[in-house]
Amino acid sequence: MDEYFEANRRHWDELVGIHAGSAYYDAASFRAGQSKLKPVEREELGDVRGKTILHLQCHFGLDTLSWAREGAIVTGADFSPRAVEAAQALAAETGIDARFVLSDVYSLPERLDGRFDIVFTSYGALCWLPDLRRWAQVVSHFLKPGGTFYVVEFHAMAGIFEWGEQVQDLDVRYPYFPTRDPLRFEDDGSYADRSAQLQNKLTYSWPHPPSEVVTSLIEAGLRIEFLHEFPFSIEKFFPFMEERADSLFHLTKYDGSIPLMYSVRARQPASG
Repeated sequence: MDEYFEANRRHWDELVGIHAGSAYYDAASFRAGQSKLKPVEREELGDVRGKTILHLQCHFGLDTLSWAREGAIVTGADFSPRAVEAAQALAAETGIDARFVLSDVYSLPERLDGRFDIVFTSYGALCWLPDLRRWAQVVSHFLKPGGTFYVVEFHAMAGIFEWGEQVQDLDVRYPYFPTRDPLRFEDDGSYADRSAQLQNKLTYSWPHPPSEVVTSLIEAGLRIEFLHEFPFSIEKFFPFMEERADSLFHLTKYDGSIPLMYSVRARQPASG
């Protein structure tokens, strides 16, 4: 696993500079006071004022710091040194009180003390983890009794199809169910900048359907409050998608026929 993690870390270290300056993340508007949270997570997680939040796989901190602007007391964790440095710099620049910890998810209990009201993760995070059972145990470890876990993610169904500007139809290329060995990719570009030329192109990832996510959380002792699936996305996966008035991308072909995102909210038992 060290080989896989190290390749992914080099890749994400390189992406930090690309993403921080990209129009996709639009950090300038965040500096001007705009939140980077999407309507789905704001509505489903609700009022966070005065609550402690641990954001797993926080990248360079835009969402973490956006939760702080909502009134939360925030801690972000990421395995990329450059991401943590960028997050700390952005917090200092904007005057937002936040803590950022350098750690992969599995090592975090050894590097961070305390328990939290909320553990949060979102959008393109889980595919970088080989073992969701261990991940769920980490989530449970950091939740206070009665605390809330919330994840909003891209649906594994959307991940089985070939994507890119050249795609004309839904074409199954990748597995839906968990695999022992990772999927290996070696590509230029990023979702935030398709034209970016990378030195660290190699990545490894693992598919995780919502059933695996929910089962892992249940096995870790959490109580599932809901699993929601959505026929829209914050990302334009295929050319035959359009952004609508809700600022989300919908299929123009097969609209409503496949899930593109999902969310899960779970609770640590009060005696946990």
